[in-house]
Amino acid sequence: MSRQTSGETEGAPGLDTGAKRVALVRSIKEECGVFGIFNPDKGAAAPDVYYGLCALQHRGQEAAGMAVCDTFGPKGNITWHKDMGLVNEVFRPETLNALTGNLGIGHVRYSTTGSSTAENAQPLVLKYLKGTLALAHNGNLTNALQLRQELEENGTIFHTTTDSEVIACLIAKERTRAARVEDAILHAAQKLKGGYALVIMSPRKLIGVRDPLGLKPLCLGKRGDSYLFASESCALDAVGAEFVRDVMPGEILTVTKDKVQSDCRLAQEAHAHCIFEYIYFARLDSTLDSVNVYDARIRAGRALALSQPADADLVTGVPDSGLAAAMGFSQASGLPFALAFHKNSYVGRTFIKPTQKERESAVHLKLNVLSSVVKGKRLVLIDDSIVRGTTMASLISMLKQAGAKEVHVRISSPPFLYPCYYGTDVPSNDQLIASTHTADEICARIGADSLGYMKIEDLSQMTGDLPLCKACFDNRYPV
Repeated sequence: MSRQTSGETEGAPGLDTGAKRVALVRSIKEECGVFGIFNPDKGAAAPDVYYGLCALQHRGQEAAGMAVCDTFGPKGNITWHKDMGLVNEVFRPETLNALTGNLGIGHVRYSTTGSSTAENAQPLVLKYLKGTLALAHNGNLTNALQLRQELEENGTIFHTTTDSEVIACLIAKERTRAARVEDAILHAAQKLKGGYALVIMSPRKLIGVRDPLGLKPLCLGKRGDSYLFASESCALDAVGAEFVRDVMPGEILTVTKDKVQSDCRLAQEAHAHCIFEYIYFARLDSTLDSVNVYDARIRAGRALALSQPADADLVTGVPDSGLAAAMGFSQASGLPFALAFHKNSYVGRTFIKPTQKERESAVHLKLNVLSSVVKGKRLVLIDDSIVRGTTMASLISMLKQAGAKEVHVRISSPPFLYPCYYGTDVPSNDQLIASTHTADEICARIGADSLGYMKIEDLSQMTGDLPLCKACFDNRYPV
């Protein structure tokens, strides 16, 4: 679904206001990736956005989209395309060729708020009194419902069920009395609560915004005279750009053809970076807030080996996010490391599949046991987390069917006890196995010979002195 626009909006998905609010309450999931680039020399933005989104595909596999603008052409003329599917499914060569312009933003989506439909795909393109803007958003607002109701009472008509549209409409409202779009963004952001990273495109500007706590990652890159924003540094590498720095918590960075301008009026002393980025979400080759993800997971594995040792023959990990921790466990324990699974790279991440049935089916399609490695062996199986328990139970069953004598499970994070509101795909405690079962009960339920979790006090070994949000483990919510 694509459109060239001077700002016309998408058709409503057929939900009345009450139904939209129900969708907001019941469909809090995760995770998304954002990307943006400004080529001041008329270079085409669409190919770079495409490759940047490919590098961020692990952050969202339901939908993808991009919007581009030619800063040398008619002001306000935005071309966009978005649809359900993976990046390479949504964007064909002919589609990319039609997206002309030197300024562009993109988004890969897994539902945060709002149902998984094409109407909720991003970027959102909005025409308002002062012009047009496009917005890509990663995160979750905790006050989205309240803000949406206030906007509706003042006449705003919503066309999606996402909190991203709430942000876009707030900016549009503030822009009617603000001299610059940056000021409108600042005034809108002052009303937002929760975690967010935004990449916003106006006809002549590229703007990156990060929530004051730094819950969601966002970084700035440079390639020649071009500037870029991305959720993770790996996306900068994908397009040959140099990592400049992380966008600071509470910072609004505005890129124009002449300069990059920083506004830190949103900034505050207290920060709370999401620990799950380092445990699971981020790619191994990314660096977030000066902490390398690979190194963080190695350190987690080492800490786990010291606190939760196991009498076994070898250590293995669940691909991909459990492998680095398994290597760290091996280094600290002295047990040899081996790969026990072959991964089918063409199947997506099971944790962020939208339904439980899809998650369970994907496990067997995604991983196959290397029988010659595990037969007759006592294994330490490392994974980053146990959320619902179904994936781990399937993996242990597969290993034992392949001849493993024992499977001792070690988890490189503490028990996942509380829901995340900023957003992870766990909307309620009844989906968290650790909140309703003891470790011994979980061990029996998944069929393991023993089970050990990382201690919550050891999380700091992953990230040093970086202030963290650990609410999913300790129930201490920063917002």
